[in-house]
Amino acid sequence: MPGLVLPNETPVYDVAIIGSGLGGLSAAIALRRQGHKVTIYERRDFGGEVGASLSVASNGSRLLQEWDVDIRSAKPVILRSLIMHDWATGDVINTYDLGDYRAKFGSDYNNFHRIDIHNVLKETAVQEAGKGTPCKLEVWHKATAIDPEAGVITFENGNKATADVIIAADGIRSGSRQQIGITPNFVPSTSCCYRCIISADKLRELGLEEFLNNNAIEFWGGYGIRKIVLSACSDNNVVSCYCFYPAELNGLREDGWNISTTPENLVQTFPGLDPKILTLFMNAEDIKMWRLYNHDPYPYWVKGRVALLGDAAHPMVPDQSQGACMAIEDAGALGIAFSPKYGHLSVSEKLKLYELTRKDRATRVQSASARARTDLSERIGWSSSTDRPGKLTIEEICGYNMHEHVAQLASQT
Repeated sequence: MPGLVLPNETPVYDVAIIGSGLGGLSAAIALRRQGHKVTIYERRDFGGEVGASLSVASNGSRLLQEWDVDIRSAKPVILRSLIMHDWATGDVINTYDLGDYRAKFGSDYNNFHRIDIHNVLKETAVQEAGKGTPCKLEVWHKATAIDPEAGVITFENGNKATADVIIAADGIRSGSRQQIGITPNFVPSTSCCYRCIISADKLRELGLEEFLNNNAIEFWGGYGIRKIVLSACSDNNVVSCYCFYPAELNGLREDGWNISTTPENLVQTFPGLDPKILTLFMNAEDIKMWRLYNHDPYPYWVKGRVALLGDAAHPMVPDQSQGACMAIEDAGALGIAFSPKYGHLSVSEKLKLYELTRKDRATRVQSASARARTDLSERIGWSSSTDRPGKLTIEEICGYNMHEHVAQLASQT
């Protein structure tokens, strides 16, 4: 089914996106902005997004700005620094000041509650206002089969859809990978993670309101498996914690990142930790356990009319705080490849350009995230290429110009 081509205009494609997570919605917006007709297929009802804070550095936030996403309505906390604390006392032992981050990198460093930004992206994709045809959202459409050459998706409910382009954004447990011939090779990490949140009102009641107003990502530990990562989000009304620990402590085997547990279990996992943080844990809400995995890079992301995106393409541990940004970058690369500037390219050439743009960079971040799991000096901000060449740096990540990169690659093909 060829894209509709009008005289003196670039093709308009029918695009099917499998999955309505952050990556799928970002891709929908990026492609809508370029004039394409986008349908998002969600396996369940919309609104199942869960989680805690989610930081979006400038390499993601600049694209949100470019797509006219109303970032302020997602209630971000604008990050100003990274703070390292002593494990036992909580004393500040190092601070990385982000300085004039916006002037240097072109956007703020935004820290969102996952649900807030997810809702804003959904509204941006489907609303009448804004450039491009509103995206359609079809719920209760679980993809069970894909013909990548014909561009046909078969759904569990018996429906079928045909598209010029299929973007598989169906997450870390993607069923679409197998449909294009990829069998993931992965192993359980030696780490697991608790995540939890606590409200501003509860923190004030406990005398811990200091954690509301630091405009920072704060760390305890990180040299070894144990690490606490704390930050405020949702207009400073929520503080979120990610708490990493050795997997053998509880033998967690269940898959997923939404497994409930108790404050007592959380506290017992971190002996000798700063008493303020243990108090926070005992009063935390929505405490969940999360099994982590290390995935080998996949040999390719594109087959026929199908392209993988986000966690379906490059699942990574969260230690660079770049998982969401990498999915947004994927969406950005698609939007550029399917823009009028590259309208002379065929669908297969556009998808090849997408993979060329994204695969090496995302794989580098995936690898650096695995190293940062137990070495905080590998984490952008704390990392420095002067102490060990080859480290991922904040300049490399946050200063990245995707438009220039795509243009360079396109000129070589």
